[in-house]
Amino acid sequence: MINLGLGLYKKLVERRHFRFAKQCGATHIVVQLVDYVKGGDNPTLTQNYLGGWGVTRNEGKLWQLDELLALKKQIESHGLTWAAIENFDPAHWYDVLLDGPKKHQQIEDLKWMLRNIGKAGIPVMGYYFSLAGVWGWTPAPAGRGEAMSVVFDQNKIDTQAPIPNGMVWNMTYDTEAKGSTVAPVSREEIWQRLQWFLAEMLPVAEECGVRLVAHPDDPPLPEMRGGTARLFYSHTEYERLLALSPSPANGFEFCMGALQEMPDGDLYALLDKHSAAGNIGYIHFRNVVGKVPQYREAFVDEGDIDMVRALRILKKNNFDGVIIPDHTPK
Repeated sequence: MINLGLGLYKKLVERRHFRFAKQCGATHIVVQLVDYVKGGDNPTLTQNYLGGWGVTRNEGKLWQLDELLALKKQIESHGLTWAAIENFDPAHWYDVLLDGPKKHQQIEDLKWMLRNIGKAGIPVMGYYFSLAGVWGWTPAPAGRGEAMSVVFDQNKIDTQAPIPNGMVWNMTYDTEAKGSTVAPVSREEIWQRLQWFLAEMLPVAEECGVRLVAHPDDPPLPEMRGGTARLFYSHTEYERLLALSPSPANGFEFCMGALQEMPDGDLYALLDKHSAAGNIGYIHFRNVVGKVPQYREAFVDEGDIDMVRALRILKKNNFDGVIIPDHTPK
């Protein structure tokens, strides 16, 4: 059975939005616990991504088991199920991404939180292994009826604008950082960093019954920001994730919008293949108009993807995960 979910940022995790989820017919919640100092309740719509999402001040503030259990109880009190957590806080793993001096301590912190997630009975942990993160979008009244949405136009920005020190994943984790910018990173190096991350994390994920699922790159470019390579910018590269480990805890956070933006492949064939094989943790049910180098996000019934066709594929394959409307225009 396909389960309808709603994705909520941390600041939106409260009674009013649980009621909204129920009114929409949702049964499941995906929570992003990453906290922002600026950008309003929804940085996707209120921030210009050229300037970054904001500042995280959560280094050392790990997700405690009692906090997770309390939030789960709150969600369940509204008749909803907590299906997944989306994204580690950059403050918790910036040196894992950057291959910095704190990476060994930070990977142990991630394992500790993963065990807490398992103890709390949350089955899926989504992550996005990227240095530049989601960057280069511009908010604009580009949706149907001039609804506010986000637009990416590669010809109007400098996609190689470097990442300043103290920033990763498009968030600032160190406001006092000295020096210049993050050094270029080759594709081979970024794949090695991901492989190390998975080798450390997947055995723990299996042990505690949590699935680690990776989000594809958005914007899907081979590299961005000062020559830092990206991992999952094409269907072919995204599928390489599964070749790194046969672990049942290794899977996809299948973002239909990001995958549709890519220049290669057939989205419906990819969805069919991996929903049938059980490789998908949950799905961002997002629609877009266009592909790189220029695209915009759209209402679910407005874009290039035939969403009904996608649902039929999932039904045919008895997909029993969660789909969430993702980045829906304001």
